[in-house]
Amino acid sequence: MTTPMAQESRQRYTFADYLTWNGPVRFELAAGEAVLLASPAAGHQLVLAEILHQLMDFLEGKPCKAVPAPFDVRLFEREGDEPEDIDTVVQPDISVVCDRTKLDDRGCKGAPDMVIEILSPSSHRHDRITKYDLYQRAGVKEYWIVEPEARTVQVFLRGDKGILLPHESYGDKDAARVHVLDGCIIEMCKVFPEA
Repeated sequence: MTTPMAQESRQRYTFADYLTWNGPVRFELAAGEAVLLASPAAGHQLVLAEILHQLMDFLEGKPCKAVPAPFDVRLFEREGDEPEDIDTVVQPDISVVCDRTKLDDRGCKGAPDMVIEILSPSSHRHDRITKYDLYQRAGVKEYWIVEPEARTVQVFLRGDKGILLPHESYGDKDAARVHVLDGCIIEMCKVFPEA
């Protein structure tokens, strides 16, 4: 098994290194730094499955696609970049991609239109700070942070100056509007059903 832990210690990894890592452990790359991803809990996966189900129902027959993790998103890849040139690869819980030319055999080249991250105890800081910054710089139009324990969703939309700004929050009884998909509503009562 090859992982960043098994390779010699170095300051910066690239997508070329990432492609050689295998095994049950998953990583992301943030500006060349390998970030270990913990295995998600059952509650996390059930929330992911319900949101994905509703998105896929809405998108049936439409050009946009919703893709769950593990799915490699190379946020800053440019035309002509080689794997050695790419130092940021993330695995959003759900990516919505409307420009089908961004999809290839290795995942997504560039920013998805929408990203959804479902918080786990180990991912709060990473999702709220590191990934928020990466998604903002890459040009993601809509970012959802889903908090299963609080049964809430916080929605950030890209503003005129390219900043992801807090737009609205939804609770477990609300119908959450997806702004990048005209007419798409996520029923939060199905995402967070009564126990």
